[in-house]
Amino acid sequence: MEQYAIKGGNPLVGEVEIGGAKNAALPILAASIMTDETVVIENVPDVRDINALLQAMESIGVVVEHLDRHTIKINASAIHGHVIEDDLIKKIRASYYLIGALLGKYKEAEVVLPGGCNIGSRPIDQHIKGWRALGTQVDIAHGLISAKAECLKGGHIYMDVVSVGATINVMMAAVMAEGQTIIENAAKEPHVVDLANFLNSMGANIKGAGTDVIRIKGVSRLHKTEYAIIPDQIEAGTFMFAAAVTKGDITVKNVIPKHLESISAKLMEIGCEIEESDDAVRVVASKPLRSTHVKTLPYPGFPTDMQPQIAVALAMAQGTSIVTESIFENRFRYVDELTRMGANIKVEGNTAIINGTRRYTGARLTAPDLRAGAALVLAGLAAEGFTLVDDIHFIQRGYEDFELKLQHLGAQIARVETEREIQKFKLKVG
Repeated sequence: MEQYAIKGGNPLVGEVEIGGAKNAALPILAASIMTDETVVIENVPDVRDINALLQAMESIGVVVEHLDRHTIKINASAIHGHVIEDDLIKKIRASYYLIGALLGKYKEAEVVLPGGCNIGSRPIDQHIKGWRALGTQVDIAHGLISAKAECLKGGHIYMDVVSVGATINVMMAAVMAEGQTIIENAAKEPHVVDLANFLNSMGANIKGAGTDVIRIKGVSRLHKTEYAIIPDQIEAGTFMFAAAVTKGDITVKNVIPKHLESISAKLMEIGCEIEESDDAVRVVASKPLRSTHVKTLPYPGFPTDMQPQIAVALAMAQGTSIVTESIFENRFRYVDELTRMGANIKVEGNTAIINGTRRYTGARLTAPDLRAGAALVLAGLAAEGFTLVDDIHFIQRGYEDFELKLQHLGAQIARVETEREIQKFKLKVG
């Protein structure tokens, strides 16, 4: 089993290139099957979730060609079925995007129920509500969601809760429905906007993405396109907090600073300096960190996917901080691991009360999910001594070349598999 071996204590300094957004790439790749013409997608991150989705698409006859590591050519003219039961797809949340895409194009889909990280209940009731409003019959049986419609007709849908997944899924199905669809209380995340822009580049008619009301006029067909995916807001935020926790100076490049405003604001609150340019953000952490309060909210609020990273920083800050998680109820599963490193955190319901401590000490840790796993790596980089992080397959689901990018910034980190490799790493870094 692969692990990360880390020796902490080095400030991270330098520049890091941010890759394409996983959370935008997944629905865009799913939506690429909605035309029979060839689609080319650039800036696709090479991470496990993406590769699992592509394999599932190939299982129903989609032709996938890698033009280079981050550019993919897709042709879906030879799809031979609408049932996806691929074993890998069970492990990723985004499997349900194939329902919206197949439903929009073929008026039927059957996909295994999604998996992903165990960070709390993520019901798909809003997806189902939206599909039914377009005239779809939806059933769940034998671990599969099946959706079928004689004809998709535009409808008026009010989302009971702001749901990124449901907004995306209903938008895909509605693109080729007859008439107009209105989605109210829609999610405003950058990856929702990116999908809308991609679909519009294929001939869809979507207006209002990025606001809470999206209007879609159905079209009869979509055509070929070439499209580049936006940079990854969460990867960028993770490296921004890497500067904060290691007292470093990192410039994250190839980003959209507007997407990072809530993250930048909190970093400034806790004592970091932020410099923005057109496509880069520099974070300098030369002063002791200060406490603050943060609550996760849908975009443009502070992202739930950045909650473990800010908690790692606040556990080293002066004073008492409060972190409130309003999106997922299981997002504090990393707290026990941080406590073993010396953090003083008390969780009550959806709130963590963090009393800052001066330092972390190295320990053997287990990554409970994708974002918490990355946050534990940051804690290891800030800690005195050696840290070993198990279950790094979670981290590889969403971060490309994570340890290589950290090494480039001066981190002492290696991917290891055996006790011998761990000892070799310890001898090398001293």
